[in-house]
Amino acid sequence: MPAAPAAEPPAEAPAQAAAQALAEAPAEAVGPLMRGIAVLRAVSDAGGRMSLSDLVRTTGLARSTVDRVAATLARMGYVRLDGHEATLAPRLMELGNAYLAAAGLPGPLGPLAERLADELDESVSLAVPDADGIRFVHQTTRRRAMSLTFRIGDLLPAERTAPGPLFAAAWPDARWAAWRRGPGSGTADFEERAARAARDGWALDDQLIEPGLVALAVPVRDPRGRTVCALSVVSHTSRHGADALRRALLPRVRETVAAMERELHRAPPAAGQATAGEAAGGTAVRGLAHWTAASKQELGAEFVESLARGLTVITAFGEGRAELGLTAIAEATGLARATARRALITLEHLGYVTSQDRTFRLTPRVLALGCPPLSRTTLSDIAVPHMAELVRHVHDSASLAVLEGEDIRYTARVATERIMSVNITIGTRFPAYAASMGRVLLAGLPADERTAHIGRTGLRALTPRTVTDPARLAALLDRVVDEGYALVDEELEEGLRSLAVPVRNHTGRTVAALNVAMHSARRTLDECLTEVLPQLRATAAGIESDLRIAGRFTRIAEA
Repeated sequence: MPAAPAAEPPAEAPAQAAAQALAEAPAEAVGPLMRGIAVLRAVSDAGGRMSLSDLVRTTGLARSTVDRVAATLARMGYVRLDGHEATLAPRLMELGNAYLAAAGLPGPLGPLAERLADELDESVSLAVPDADGIRFVHQTTRRRAMSLTFRIGDLLPAERTAPGPLFAAAWPDARWAAWRRGPGSGTADFEERAARAARDGWALDDQLIEPGLVALAVPVRDPRGRTVCALSVVSHTSRHGADALRRALLPRVRETVAAMERELHRAPPAAGQATAGEAAGGTAVRGLAHWTAASKQELGAEFVESLARGLTVITAFGEGRAELGLTAIAEATGLARATARRALITLEHLGYVTSQDRTFRLTPRVLALGCPPLSRTTLSDIAVPHMAELVRHVHDSASLAVLEGEDIRYTARVATERIMSVNITIGTRFPAYAASMGRVLLAGLPADERTAHIGRTGLRALTPRTVTDPARLAALLDRVVDEGYALVDEELEEGLRSLAVPVRNHTGRTVAALNVAMHSARRTLDECLTEVLPQLRATAAGIESDLRIAGRFTRIAEA
């Protein structure tokens, strides 16, 4: 299986890069913002998790600085701190989402890429140019023993990819001169491949990035004829040689590209339709001043306001807001113009923003701030930290499950330590009709599907209390739809009482169920509703909030 590529070319150590960026920074650059981004990049490049001690060694920053940066990022919901270890949190993806929404590519083009992947049974990617490399903005992979591990936000050298020659075909002479001085110049035929790509309108990667990996790429152009991204189909030599891949798939790839270009010709959304992103764990950015003041009061010197405000500038961009002036950015974030200006100067120095004619745009480099590791986040990854907090409050075990056929399957669990507790492991299956999470999941189905599910399920008594009458079960499911929860008392197992609520995605579809299970002696039915249900609903809301951010441009796997 091909190894995941490094997030950036290893030209120099992160500590050296951070020190050089600080040394070369403009006078008005915001030092704390630069140091905070250095920490985020280090954790991202390490796979999304890193000890604070390793962060000190990697970034070259003082331990006190790393501690303050980590505390600020944790307050923003961008990292989780577990002892002396920092882990990237799904909310960090709102930074990458700002770029992806502003670019206007994965939203309209992603479904077409997914359809092509299904038709060809091959992995399909969308990539954009990023300096002398390419960066992925969409991935639809096939599940095979020999499968791809490229991720959204990964950066690859242009000369070793199929999209690279397509982008290089438009490079000005100065860019080519810089490339010839760089490490990629050892690929002697790259200039020839770029010229051929300009002539043919397609390019191949014949095992340049990885032995056995072949790819075909075709440019996607905007209404002005500019290449804005490349669509590539990636396969393995066990399935296709490079030339065979081109002969078999090029006509179908070009059809999809034509459909993508028609999508790009549609009128873009008006700027007024977009809103700035959210920061500070769900606080709208227009309330940033109040939130930062409250955070400073609570955390004192451990909270770095200039870091929080600087990162929030990125969230000003989005759908219909690809190019913004300073005034628009200040208004969207609630920052003073001078504060927003210094943040933009810093971000431009670091390569995350570019400017022209007094307007600013995000660059693909923003995706390096957590997107590669977080783009492989599963629903269970998102849920478990919230579930752990729930268990600390209710002192009973919590579980997450999905619907599989006539059963529920447990995908995440946080147990409480108790002499008498509910002992269930990941992967455990139970009949949906007799479990609280099953009833929540069944209630989330369309009415006709619920009826069909009941009709084909053999309803047998698991305990004397199990509901086995189809009409009564249908009425109970209607009640779950109305009330938004299911309480099952000793129907699955004698002595077991369970309360569950739905977990919904951004479309409102129920994708999982969350429950708290306990022995019936622990609480009365009324106590379950008054003591546990509010906590359960709040936890589900937290999971849904992270799921909306993480799943905006990425398909979140169930487990």
